[in-house]
Amino acid sequence: MDHRNDEMDADRKRRCPRLGHEVGFRYCLMAGEEHSACWKTIDCWWEIFDVHTYLKNNLPEEQYRRLAAGGPPKNKVTSLLELVEQARKRAGKE
Repeated sequence: MDHRNDEMDADRKRRCPRLGHEVGFRYCLMAGEEHSACWKTIDCWWEIFDVHTYLKNNLPEEQYRRLAAGGPPKNKVTSLLELVEQARKRAGKE
């Protein structure tokens, strides 16, 4: 497998529709929940390069399947409640 192409793909940049400014593809790979790939990665990059092949070769299989299945993340209220619960659990361990 030629990893030089993977590195070139990871260095690409484009305007992020969520943030409204230019970001690198590497950012998209860690901008999602728990530093995983953003749920819009495939939607944003498919016209620029073969993002499916890149992700399939470079992400854990389950993470790739979730991205390929598409769909937005949980709504903000659900996400906030989960963050509060995680914070409570961490506070209980200290």
